[in-house]
Amino acid sequence: MISKEKLISKEKLIEYRGHEHLPMSKREEFFWLNLGSLLVAIGVYFFKFPNNFSIGGVSGISIILNHYFPSLSAATLNSILNALLLLVGFAVFGKKFGFKTFYVTVVLNGLIQLLEYIHPMSAPITNQPLLELIFAVALPGIGAGILFNIAASTGGTDIIAMIIKKYTNKDIGKALLLSDIIIVIIGFFVFGATTGLLTLVGLGTKTIFVDSTLNSINRMKYFTIVTEAGEEVKEYITVNLHRGGTLLAGEGLFSGNKKFVFLVVVNDYEAKFLRDFVLHNDPKAFMTVVSTSEIIGKGFHYQK
Repeated sequence: MISKEKLISKEKLIEYRGHEHLPMSKREEFFWLNLGSLLVAIGVYFFKFPNNFSIGGVSGISIILNHYFPSLSAATLNSILNALLLLVGFAVFGKKFGFKTFYVTVVLNGLIQLLEYIHPMSAPITNQPLLELIFAVALPGIGAGILFNIAASTGGTDIIAMIIKKYTNKDIGKALLLSDIIIVIIGFFVFGATTGLLTLVGLGTKTIFVDSTLNSINRMKYFTIVTEAGEEVKEYITVNLHRGGTLLAGEGLFSGNKKFVFLVVVNDYEAKFLRDFVLHNDPKAFMTVVSTSEIIGKGFHYQK
């Protein structure tokens, strides 16, 4: 049995984890949908539009069209194009069209239009285009990562991708990347070399922010523990950390001693306590710890 002084407060862990092992509630999902949309809206309106950073997608097309139709703002053109694509999405998919995509598209358009009404932009916020490019890429990238994490999207060209996927076997990722590159190249000729090169840099780094956001949200620690203190470690994982795992029987190659091999995944906070507990009870234990962000199975973010 594990002594009380070796245990972490179970209530403390549950409070920290926020009931991570349970499905996300509608309220939590609603919060993340709105936060992701807000970050995208701020990045697009305050940093992409005034600097003419046409980094692909509907917002990039809107920036280019605004150059030829200045009577319509980029925000208005963005809303018009997204509304048209929403109608196309409903026409093609009907009731099966994703509610989250619909909701985010409507909220995102509404936020951009609201920002234009509250704070009209006639020029960039600063005279540092590289600094503004960072925010033009980072904010929408982080927002998109949050949305992707809960199976939502910002609509726009994603709807076109959904349609292509339904009727063809084309590689959607490559098709979307190609369309983004074409939009960037057009922007290069429309807005000049400086803006074009900055936009190209933005396109190259956009996925970094999306991927890093997804990895940060879902990051966990995967432990392989080889120990002789099998019962103690098993009880600690299941009772105190309230985690599952896999227990294998093993044998030391040189010593021939009986070993217990644990395969278990915990979050960053729990990892420190698990590592310290194992070493305290078996200083000769062998552990490998790997950071991972995609775990498929019951109790984790990605499930099938």
